[in-house]
Amino acid sequence: MNRYWSDAVKNLTPYVPGEQPRIENLIKLNTNENPYPPSPKVLLALHNEANSGLRLYPDPDAGRLKKAIADFYRISADSVFVGNGSDEVLAHAFHALLKHDEPVLFPDVTYSFYPVYARLYDIDYETVPLDEHFGIRIEDYFRQNGGIIFPNPNAPTGRVLETGAIERLLKANPESVVVVDEAYIDFGGESAISLTERHPNLLVIQTLSKSRSLAGLRVGFAVGNPELIEALERIKNSFNSYPLGRLAISGAVAAFEDREYFEATRKTVMISREKLNQGLEALGFSVLPSKANFVFATHPDHEASLVASILRENNIIVRHFRLPRIEQYLRITVGTDEQCAALLECLKTKLPA
Repeated sequence: MNRYWSDAVKNLTPYVPGEQPRIENLIKLNTNENPYPPSPKVLLALHNEANSGLRLYPDPDAGRLKKAIADFYRISADSVFVGNGSDEVLAHAFHALLKHDEPVLFPDVTYSFYPVYARLYDIDYETVPLDEHFGIRIEDYFRQNGGIIFPNPNAPTGRVLETGAIERLLKANPESVVVVDEAYIDFGGESAISLTERHPNLLVIQTLSKSRSLAGLRVGFAVGNPELIEALERIKNSFNSYPLGRLAISGAVAAFEDREYFEATRKTVMISREKLNQGLEALGFSVLPSKANFVFATHPDHEASLVASILRENNIIVRHFRLPRIEQYLRITVGTDEQCAALLECLKTKLPA
């Protein structure tokens, strides 16, 4: 069948998302979904939007949502871009802002979609090794490049880079776009959005999938200088001029308006994360300091693949990356306290002595 494929397709190695198995009584801790439901105001907004208006196209500019994001962060709406999940926004950023003569730089242990995008858009790239503690050394990025991109907190490590370090990175690379992928920033980090007004080369990308419990709605956004935003808009309007449907726009607006629910659920996840850390360490695991809704852990006496297999046999799934440097680590999503307790109890009773 592939005789009809273009050469571009033949040479692609697509991104492989986290497993979404359909198993009864499953404790699913492998894809960093929020264990708590969306805001009740989001569900009401979706209900109210599900009417005869669905026969009409949505606002291609998603103006209501841009305003809600701008109001939340106290920025100008012309500094906001929205898309169908942060993955689409990231794809547009690679296409619009990171395709230059010099290679784009990103960490060697990071979100595995980055090299996929680079190959898709024929962008040269180089990976920059994290330090021995899986941290980003910003000095390693003080060199010629066609752009820089990294998650903050990084994925799958969960380690965070402070805004002061990001600002130093921006000042050292004034001719390059720096993209900070903040999918997990609301679980303890400080957003770099505050830096966008004084650094025209900074683009910050976020998602509503994690901290606002809307992975199923597919909404992401970017904040940056209006010139960067215009570049994204040009790509979007050459690809899909209606990326967000009416339900997505209305639900996302309600999520930003319900600040109280957002604050309560993210803080609950952070408290549970610390309990999970302590429980894993009590069982002999080493856990990297995390500011995300997951932890990255390894055990000195047990192969990560074995640990993952034992958990799966007990209807608990976590993420195991068979990749250099991290093949002995497991990424474990922070679930409810009950889910985390079940994981810890399984590890305590099922791991070989």
